[in-house]
Amino acid sequence: MIAPTIGRDEQKRVAAVKKYQLLDTMPEEQYDNITSIVASICDAPIALITLIDNNRNFFKSRFGVDLTESPRDLSFCGHALNNPDEIMVVEDAREDERFKGNPVAEEFEIIFYAGAPLIDKNGYRLGTLCVYDHKKRSLTESQSDALKSMAKQVMLLFEQRYQNFKLKEARKRLKERNEELKDFAGIVSHDLKAPLSNIMMVTDLLKKTEKDLSEKSISYLESLKESSASLSRYIDGMLTFYKSDEMVSEEVDEVSYIDLVEDVIAMTVLNENVTVIYKPTEETTLHTNAIALEQILINLVTNAVKYSDKEKTVIEIYLEMDEENYHISVKDNGSGIAPDKIDQVFKLFYVASEQDRHGKKGTGIGLATVARLLEHMEGKISVTSELGKWTEFKITFPQNHS
Repeated sequence: MIAPTIGRDEQKRVAAVKKYQLLDTMPEEQYDNITSIVASICDAPIALITLIDNNRNFFKSRFGVDLTESPRDLSFCGHALNNPDEIMVVEDAREDERFKGNPVAEEFEIIFYAGAPLIDKNGYRLGTLCVYDHKKRSLTESQSDALKSMAKQVMLLFEQRYQNFKLKEARKRLKERNEELKDFAGIVSHDLKAPLSNIMMVTDLLKKTEKDLSEKSISYLESLKESSASLSRYIDGMLTFYKSDEMVSEEVDEVSYIDLVEDVIAMTVLNENVTVIYKPTEETTLHTNAIALEQILINLVTNAVKYSDKEKTVIEIYLEMDEENYHISVKDNGSGIAPDKIDQVFKLFYVASEQDRHGKKGTGIGLATVARLLEHMEGKISVTSELGKWTEFKITFPQNHS
């Protein structure tokens, strides 16, 4: 008997094996299906998917044998790692110097072996897809082709597993990053809102109590107050954005559509020149997340009011339902959105208009928050517009009957 030799790049090869996190894992159906198919195609009583680490041959899948591993220096597959051919075939192990007196071969009466190497994209041989038999024999050409093809399929499964691990790690890091940003937003809100409020209060106080202020000084105070208010709006918007996932819970609320719209109107429409029309006007109950939906409508209606350029602003809110989803549209007769900007409006910090009707620049957070909330609700949003005439947002989200 001759033990398999160890290659020069063994350390890198073993690292490549461990990368897939398959050693010492339980059997999995997708791999067991392959060994079962290969055993049938090759008319062999035993088929294995093997992975070879430093000193053993681990069987990720086994057909026809109860072993989970074997010593590397006694393995057929250890020799297959060093074989330059696409398949290593041993027709009669009893006549092969490498396997004469091999205790594993003798115990399991192994005479025939054929193994196709499992080769990763960097060329490292991780193990084999192999078959064994208790008699002297060979493989037909079609059996050889099938064994090679199925070995490639095993590697595809390995790669898919590795990519899934990378995706999970990326999601984990993203989640951690979002949590850090959320914590940061909370800290900023707490530590900056109070000083900003003080600045605005002091500017008002100075304007009222200091009678000798020049027009330029008053202008500076107004600018300071507006800058503080603008920063305060950004802080509020960012805090809402990063806490949007907390607004969407698994609990389902029964929401009166009429009460919801009336509440939104009361919170957003403070100008008698704004008219809100909504349908249906009869009592309708929605089964969804009340807090998230209210926040969505507040953002959409607020935008319609802020960016209207008409003397009389008209906002239409329509609800439709099918068997699975709610569809709500919010349409206004405002300034509209330019065609080259319409695909960007849901991006964080993107502002489609330079300023609102009061000359203030938006934060670019509101519509991004709407899109994020709907994503958590498994819904979606779209927008159509004609510049100078109207804009319509349509939201769709599932009916969540409890």
